[in-house]
Amino acid sequence: MTKILYNDGIDAAGKKILIDAGIEVSTDKIPQEKLNDALKNFEGIVVRSATTVRKDLIDVLPNLKLIGRAGVGMDNIDVKYAREKGLAVVNTPAASSESVAELVFAHFFTMARFLHDSNRKMPAAETKEAFDVLKKKYSAGIELKGKTLGIIGAGMIGKAVARIALGLGMNVVFHRTSDEDVILDFTFHPNVSSQKVYFTFKCVSFEKLLAEADFISLHVPFPKGTPPIIAKREFGLMKKGVAIVNTARGGVISEVDLLEALNEGKVAYAGMDVFEGEPIIKKELREHPNVSLSPHIGGSTKEAQERIGIELATKVVEYFKK
Repeated sequence: MTKILYNDGIDAAGKKILIDAGIEVSTDKIPQEKLNDALKNFEGIVVRSATTVRKDLIDVLPNLKLIGRAGVGMDNIDVKYAREKGLAVVNTPAASSESVAELVFAHFFTMARFLHDSNRKMPAAETKEAFDVLKKKYSAGIELKGKTLGIIGAGMIGKAVARIALGLGMNVVFHRTSDEDVILDFTFHPNVSSQKVYFTFKCVSFEKLLAEADFISLHVPFPKGTPPIIAKREFGLMKKGVAIVNTARGGVISEVDLLEALNEGKVAYAGMDVFEGEPIIKKELREHPNVSLSPHIGGSTKEAQERIGIELATKVVEYFKK
């Protein structure tokens, strides 16, 4: 019987698909340092971001045939090397897109109306005077409608972010490494229309996006050892008062330069779901009044986890049926 280790957990719906196909599933969490020995009896391993599957591990597992990533980014897997060794490497690029996109706007709305800070301060507002001080402080919020959103990266998550932005009446600009246009399909609610509408976006240069955007959202891969995409030079090109959200990978933004930009007022707000030293977060970020934080939960909704479990289980079953 084929045995698969889901080292970082699996949704019940995905597990049922595997069991019904006659695949034995183990969800016992095995520490990274013990995987070399523990995996020798498995034909496949499925991970999230907590477990890495590198060359040294692949080389000592002669029975390994498949590596799965429950999510989008595969920077914790040596994908090229695994495929050169004849292993199948699969992931779920679409399953969590909507969840990540909604978290992006959770941060944008939170920052635009100071909810991240007011939720910290309101519990202590026990008098009318204290209440009035906060009311005055947080009455300078802004609307997202009519503002320009710069999206760095035009994959499935970037496109999901764009759909929400268009629905809010925002102006959207994309930047991607290639020059090809971004084609965005948009299906309205069935009660409104069953027709699918397409939008075409000409990508702009990185510098043009930074100069024009009121809000910036990053959706790019970030291989280990890569320098930050947003650092001191890039902050210098942005509008004063820009808001930026990172749900991509820790290190995409230089946190040292971000803190400087925040303290200078160049960046009005920053929403962070991923961090350079994760799970340890810089004290200055944790305590900054203009930073909205979440603990790497971009794809962690009930709906996304079920979609991920089903999509990945289906791919695993299809592979071993061959």
